[in-house]
Amino acid sequence: MTTPVPPSGAKALNNPAVSRRLSAPVLSASEIAAISKAREARWRPGLEDQPLHSEIFAETNTAAGAGFALALAEDALRMCSTDNDPLAEAEDRRQVLWVQDKRAVQRSGRPYVHGLPEHLRERLIHVEAGSAEDALFALEEGLQCRDLACVIGEIVGNPRALDFTASRRLSLAAERHGVALWLVRLEASPDLSSARMRWRVEAAPSERPLWNTHAPGEPAWKAELFRARSHAPGQWTLSNEKRQLAIHRPATLDPAVLDPARLIAANTQDTGHLVRPTVGRSLAAVARA
Repeated sequence: MTTPVPPSGAKALNNPAVSRRLSAPVLSASEIAAISKAREARWRPGLEDQPLHSEIFAETNTAAGAGFALALAEDALRMCSTDNDPLAEAEDRRQVLWVQDKRAVQRSGRPYVHGLPEHLRERLIHVEAGSAEDALFALEEGLQCRDLACVIGEIVGNPRALDFTASRRLSLAAERHGVALWLVRLEASPDLSSARMRWRVEAAPSERPLWNTHAPGEPAWKAELFRARSHAPGQWTLSNEKRQLAIHRPATLDPAVLDPARLIAANTQDTGHLVRPTVGRSLAAVARA
């Protein structure tokens, strides 16, 4: 008499490990969505849990790094001041420490007081350090002073003094005393650091002002968050609108404007039968966007 052989599926069901997995509770769609949302915690302006030590990597040919650091500082200070007391922002007159090493001053210049937000013009303490070592010392001393609202630093390149130990000292001082630091790394490569949030920033075109199209627009940046402890990496185009950091969303175009017939007619109006070869590539770029 032949013994019947159970199918492979029956053997799998008799496996204790498989049985435990099959008996595990099944998550609903809402629970899966909540878990995915928590894992993909996206950064956005106006968050209350801002880190106390951030690094911003930028070039020296524009003021994108310093401007973005100031915008992040204002965004964090605004959220901290309005969290518990709406009047705290008007009452908070603490100073803002801005430290630059000598090379940063030579390449990007000193902060222009009259170009700063009006509520910060009389509260700025500027320190020009002769070397990166002196700048790090001034930054750490400033982080230990609770009478400061925040600290902004600018250091060029990857000096030997700014190693992981020095970065760790800055993180510990900021977290121990509750003073936030935004360190702008000019023309530097992202080396080992203990910064809780790290950005790559470059200047972005500004929107034209509403009333005077020839006037300079609000500052805008292309920002890439490539490392953060509690946020997923991402890229944004940010702008400073009405003294508030906001995600820049370009105006939507009328679909009729993107009609190929209209585009070809517009391009052949003055040139007869000639059509610019960029029309097709422009339509493809719009479609991909």
